[in-house]
Amino acid sequence: MATKKSNNQAEWWRRSVVYQVYPRSFNDTTGSGVGDIRGLTKKLDYLKDLGTDIVWLQPVYDSPQNDNGYDVSDYRSIDPMYGTMQDFDELTAELKARDMHLMLDIVVNHSSTEHVWFQESRKSKDNPYRDYYIWRDPAPGGGVPNNWQSKFGGSAWQYDEATGQYFLALFDKTQADLNWENEKVRQEAADLMRFWADKGVDGFRMDVINLISKDQDFPDDDGSIMTGDGRRYYTDGPRVHEYIKELYERVYGPYDLITVGEMSSTTLQHCIRYSNPEEREFSMTFNFHHLKVDYPEGKKWELMPYDFEALKGLLSSWQIGMHEGGGWNALFWNNHDQPRALSRFADDGRCRVASAKMLATTLHGLQGTPYVFQGEEIGMPNPNWNEISEFRDIESKNMYRIMVEMGKTPEEAFEIIAKRSRDNARTPMQWNYGPQAGFTDGTPWIKVDERYPEINVKMQREDPESVFSHYKNLIALRKTEDVLTDGRYIRLDEAHPQVFAYARMNDRDTLIVVSNFTSEEAIFTLPEAYAEWGHSKLELLSGNRPEVPVWGEQLELESYASFMWIIRG
Repeated sequence: MATKKSNNQAEWWRRSVVYQVYPRSFNDTTGSGVGDIRGLTKKLDYLKDLGTDIVWLQPVYDSPQNDNGYDVSDYRSIDPMYGTMQDFDELTAELKARDMHLMLDIVVNHSSTEHVWFQESRKSKDNPYRDYYIWRDPAPGGGVPNNWQSKFGGSAWQYDEATGQYFLALFDKTQADLNWENEKVRQEAADLMRFWADKGVDGFRMDVINLISKDQDFPDDDGSIMTGDGRRYYTDGPRVHEYIKELYERVYGPYDLITVGEMSSTTLQHCIRYSNPEEREFSMTFNFHHLKVDYPEGKKWELMPYDFEALKGLLSSWQIGMHEGGGWNALFWNNHDQPRALSRFADDGRCRVASAKMLATTLHGLQGTPYVFQGEEIGMPNPNWNEISEFRDIESKNMYRIMVEMGKTPEEAFEIIAKRSRDNARTPMQWNYGPQAGFTDGTPWIKVDERYPEINVKMQREDPESVFSHYKNLIALRKTEDVLTDGRYIRLDEAHPQVFAYARMNDRDTLIVVSNFTSEEAIFTLPEAYAEWGHSKLELLSGNRPEVPVWGEQLELESYASFMWIIRG
């Protein structure tokens, strides 16, 4: 078991950056067309060069792969498509040799229906594993127990003919929700995490962990609050904090682990509780509210231009609220479940490089621990999609079918999928100019974006003006500038239609970030107190345009320009 560190040592991750690896699409060493663990190990020097402290590895457990590994059939085995346990042990050893840390994805809201627990559970109502899952009788008039909806479309309930009951599956129909009311389930979850911690894992990313506590009445959702799909009855549920504190006492605390909770449809108040050290739950939390500002009336599968003011307002309110409440944000634009932010919030064409740097500067100036999703650091956009058969994501294929059934034309449904699909993030990492972008010698499991000859690691790594070099500089700043860790947040832009601007202040320094999110030139008026500070104390830390604005009351910004200054003393 790991030795407990002092508080200062224990919170080293507040100055760190996490790099997220989607192993299926990262690097293939076997020619199978699927990335593997050894492929990650071979790229550790690249991640170290970028400045990565923590590598978040997404699920590599045994799985039928209906949801790309988030449907786990054996929590203690490596799926052969990714390699062997020996490969995993080699990865942990090579990370430690580079003073890097491994964060492993843990999926315990649900398991695969192929897991032995579920296979036993469905055999009979009196099976010892029956209560590992959530089983309910049909409604009095027949049919599903309630009107809760799956995140992937359709009812959240699946009928099992053998016992005449339904089981809950909030995601894919092969992902059965575990019953956390059962003490044995909670002990199993703790035991499997101890297994990986004993193998040298330094932390865990907990998948949709705020959904583990359900309202035990399982009522119908009348739609009066939230979306009407049932989430009000299982999101941040009645016993969720109790369960997480229990995990902290059993695993997180004793092993001194870095933990991040993925929080679906959560609230600021809950995330303060989840991540405030005094609560003894998680190190930090993800929330997704800022990535729903282009959802008309909260509907993911409809399109609209993103609401810039809503984006700024949400980022600002979470910065202020988490700081005041003692919580800690996991900062991110991208992950494996989201379209690329570059295509979503900026220009992924002519101004791609400036746009990628602008988004990076804006995010990395905020308080929290930044996460970089593979390919983000080289400015990978959404790929060019040509037809629906190119998609692999189960959610995307389900929603395409549902939208067409509900009356959209195939062309309309395809346009939505092309912009919204999780596969936008999942195309292979673009390493070089060679065949399949250097990802594989075989046929990739999903298409490589055809723009890889102009967007790849090889052409950027030694270029001081590249997106990669820009990220590398921002990551290095977090380790040297205290204000990035402890400075309070102050919004400066007052609803400017083009500009997002904010300051970070501690008792020594003031950091100022000003970003133009549009393709047009912008003029931003600094608050008088900031404009009057003398040039002798002003230092430019980061910029993405050669023409640096003259410091003064009015800053003239080129399209997608973004600058970070510090005023010392």
